[in-house]
Amino acid sequence: MASELDIFVGNTTLIDEDVYRLWLDGYSVSDAVALRVRSGILEQTGATAAVLQSDTMDHYRTFQMLERLLHAPPKLLHQLIFQIPPSRQALLIERYYAFDEAFVREVLGKKLSKGTKKDLDDISTKTGITLKSCRRQFDNFKRVFKVVEEMRGSLVDNIQQHFLLSDRLARDYAAIVFFANNRFETGKKKLQYLSFGDFAFCAELMIQNWTLGAVGEAPTDPDPQADDMDMDLDKEFLQDLKELKVLVADKDLLDLHKSLVCTALRGKLGVFSEMEANFKNLSRGLVNVAAKLTHNKDVRDLFVDLVEKFVEPCRSDHWPLNDVRLFLNQYSASVHSLDGFRHQALWDRYMGTLRGCLLRLCHD
Repeated sequence: MASELDIFVGNTTLIDEDVYRLWLDGYSVSDAVALRVRSGILEQTGATAAVLQSDTMDHYRTFQMLERLLHAPPKLLHQLIFQIPPSRQALLIERYYAFDEAFVREVLGKKLSKGTKKDLDDISTKTGITLKSCRRQFDNFKRVFKVVEEMRGSLVDNIQQHFLLSDRLARDYAAIVFFANNRFETGKKKLQYLSFGDFAFCAELMIQNWTLGAVGEAPTDPDPQADDMDMDLDKEFLQDLKELKVLVADKDLLDLHKSLVCTALRGKLGVFSEMEANFKNLSRGLVNVAAKLTHNKDVRDLFVDLVEKFVEPCRSDHWPLNDVRLFLNQYSASVHSLDGFRHQALWDRYMGTLRGCLLRLCHD
């Protein structure tokens, strides 16, 4: 008896987004098939379990072959083996480099080395993210870091150019690279309330204002071993921050600063009496954080210090966020009325960034 067989021939690589997500999430073929069955796909399509198994395996083989190209996304665009429309290429790249908030929060600020990679088993258990997915995300962070660490210019632009990520995802990777390079502590218990988004927001401010790239011009020394423009904090700026100590070391300046702030905010703050009583401690905390940033350990502990010296005191006195905003704005601006202070530009560069970070850190 003759059999009829329908055959379709095409050269466009078919990408099933749901199967791609399962592959990215680290599920085995058998687990992926089981999840697809539970989604009701057999009833929706009329396919058999054997066809579903074959379809899933075929997609997995395709993704595994594509993975080496995804490690260097421009290669995916220029290769001729897989005929994939540009919109699909963008989707493949964006989703491959996407990451889980729970995972990035565990590794943020840590050295992207074999030592950290050994911890992925524990991170997988803690977060519920499969070990395979943890490894993919970690390797992506490390790959991006390695590619851009020696490059000059905008960190975000370099990431976009070499990995073809969306602006938002490139900015997130810039924050991850920046934190890994400067080894900021993010894992302490008192910092656990902060999300990756909180740290990324602060990273963007610091990149824009505290790095060599923020100065607006490249160093005259063309030495390729010189600091990277957007990855490294401006060491000269950090050294100069010691000059701000005069704001708390000089009693007259400290008293005048307090008087200016209190005069401007009287009747405007719900926590005015608490602010007035604690002004000098808060000011010493903020200025001393600046003065200590010449030491690598204190740079790493920046967020710990900000929470201890400012966020926790404000929280214990129940400052509303708007009162924090009013105080920081006036605290920063009043320095310009201190006749004996000669470091206004330095102060603005420091407090402009710190004010934004502190407002983000003070959320509930």
